[in-house]
Amino acid sequence: MFVLSLLQMFRQLVRYRSSETNLILERSINRVQLLGRVGQDPVMRQVEGRNPVTIFSVATNEMWRSGEGEVTSTGDISQKTTWHRVSVFKPGLRDVAYQYVKKGSRILVEGKLDYGEYVDKNQVRRQATTIIADNIIFLSDNIRDRT
Repeated sequence: MFVLSLLQMFRQLVRYRSSETNLILERSINRVQLLGRVGQDPVMRQVEGRNPVTIFSVATNEMWRSGEGEVTSTGDISQKTTWHRVSVFKPGLRDVAYQYVKKGSRILVEGKLDYGEYVDKNQVRRQATTIIADNIIFLSDNIRDRT
């Protein structure tokens, strides 16, 4: 009985019934966390009078052992690097990112995924996946400062 009551309360938290249109709107989650290194110094852009945006890329790496020695530690090590485009629209965070994010810095980016389209300089329509940053945590100084 308690579990059933708890389940009903949970459903009320994640579902909202609109009184006007009788639609059921369920909550959903679009969250991303990236831990990696910045690939280029950020740029700030402003398009057609809209709010400016700071843009930079972050590289994440995935490593694994291949070959017969997977259980022991004698297999070949393979690595895959994935590049992510990060856009920062939030006014305070946008300015901090533009000023302090530097190529080679190790950062944690929290945000959401956004899919869109753009037309490139050759008038070809392209798909784009972007991380819209809500938070950036600086984990190290710029790698160039350490050498």
